[in-house]
This record gives sequence, C-alpha cells and structure tokens, in this order.
Amino acid sequence: MLRSKVKLGVLALLFALFFAGVGAGIAVAAQTHMINARNYLNSALSELEAAQADKGGHRANAINYVKNAISEVNAGIQYAR
Repeated sequence: MLRSKVKLGVLALLFALFFAGVGAGIAVAAQTHMINARNYLNSALSELEAAQADKGGHRANAINYVKNAISEVNAGIQYAR
C-alpha cells in the first residue's frame, strides 16, 4: 500500500512539473503586451521624427526617451525568452 502511494505521489509530481512547464512556455511565448508596446513605441518614434524640430529641445528629448523605452522593451522580451 505504501509503495502504491509513493508511485502515485511521484506520478502526480511528474504531471505537475509537466503542466507547469507547458504553462510557463505558453506565458513566455505569448508576449503580446510587450510586442504591442514596442509597436506603439516605434509608431510614436516615427511621429516624433516627422514633427517639426523647433520644440525647445523637448522633441529631441522625447525621441531619446522613446528610443530608450524601445531598448528596454526589447531587453524585457529577450530576458523572458
């Protein structure tokens, strides 16, 4: 009886590990929010670069901030892989 309980426990543990791995793989693979954020940031960057340059330096600062944000989002996506 003890032997069957041990086997059942080991089997349950293996199933739990398997399904936890599958769930984590799906969560890592589907980074839709990060990818959407990167797309929006790239769009914002295009709009900022198309804007007139005379904004008292604020346009240039915004361009730098958006470029940094894109780099951070890319780093986050790479980290999660």
